[in-house]
Amino acid sequence: MRTVRRHFLAALACGLFAAATPAFAAKAKPAAAAGKPLVKITFATDWKAQAEHGGFYQALATGLYKKAGLDVTIRQGGPAVNPPQLIAAGAVDFVMGSNQFQPLNLIAAGADVQAVAAIFQKDPQVLITHPRDDVKSIADMKGKPIMISDATISTWWVWARAKYGFNDKQIRKYTFNAAPFLTDPKAIQQGYVSSEPYLIEKEGKIKPQVFLLSDAGYPGYSNFILARGKDIRERAAVVQAFVNASIDGWASYLDGDPSPGNALIKKDNPEMTDDLIANGIAQMKAHGIVISGDATTKGIGAMSDARWKEFFDLMAANGVYDKSLDYKSAYTLAFVDHGRGVPKPAKAH
Repeated sequence: MRTVRRHFLAALACGLFAAATPAFAAKAKPAAAAGKPLVKITFATDWKAQAEHGGFYQALATGLYKKAGLDVTIRQGGPAVNPPQLIAAGAVDFVMGSNQFQPLNLIAAGADVQAVAAIFQKDPQVLITHPRDDVKSIADMKGKPIMISDATISTWWVWARAKYGFNDKQIRKYTFNAAPFLTDPKAIQQGYVSSEPYLIEKEGKIKPQVFLLSDAGYPGYSNFILARGKDIRERAAVVQAFVNASIDGWASYLDGDPSPGNALIKKDNPEMTDDLIANGIAQMKAHGIVISGDATTKGIGAMSDARWKEFFDLMAANGVYDKSLDYKSAYTLAFVDHGRGVPKPAKAH
């Protein structure tokens, strides 16, 4: 099942890094040109095809990539696929970064890779409980057993310790199996807002309490487009074309007819049913996963120096990264914040 897809995988790579010049990228001409062959691009996702990848599949299905001059192949991920390693090794052109730790881990390892867009303004990580009177907020979970994955201990758990006073004695192993949660009314587990709560409700016939970490102040972006530094420097127009078409795909997927993208999702991953996909789309909309914060004015994929600094400072203060790390090398704002994909205001009746 898709729930394991967001394991935070460390990337090992080496190389020199150089940032793209924002002015150059902003002025880069579209890749499409009459009579010119399409530029072949491979984009690797972080897990098997699902609604959380919908905008990319929509861009492919509706011809947006082709219109941008690109011949895109989407290579879906899985349990044996490490997207950061693929991009660091130059095996693919772009990858989906699951969380903000991945681009920072890459530059800490010396990789020549940058985040060029953050499709999710909110990281969809959640904590889930049964209906219970003693837990009405994340703060109420202090001291109580919580099931999390091994990888989570060095990622958002760091924020939970700093903000809520959680401690490692609370940790219980999360095996990506709902059975332990369903059989224990006192259980608390991690999840993804667009999947686990729905599956728990469907299989357990209970309405779980769901606490979205980003709504409680967790500052991380998610669902990044990561690009190779070489392409940013030497093929900025291609990078911009891929980012623009992807943004247009997400706008179409969320605000238009998502059926073309959904058909490709189900083709790649037959485990994805219509109800799972519909729930994923509904949750992304309901919680402003894609359209919220800066994205409401600066466009889909928006990032800011302030949020990157907030995230890095928090993690460095808690020992995840060396404070001397040049965290600004992990991203560039050159390809986003141009207003693309901003929802159109509703027409007055």
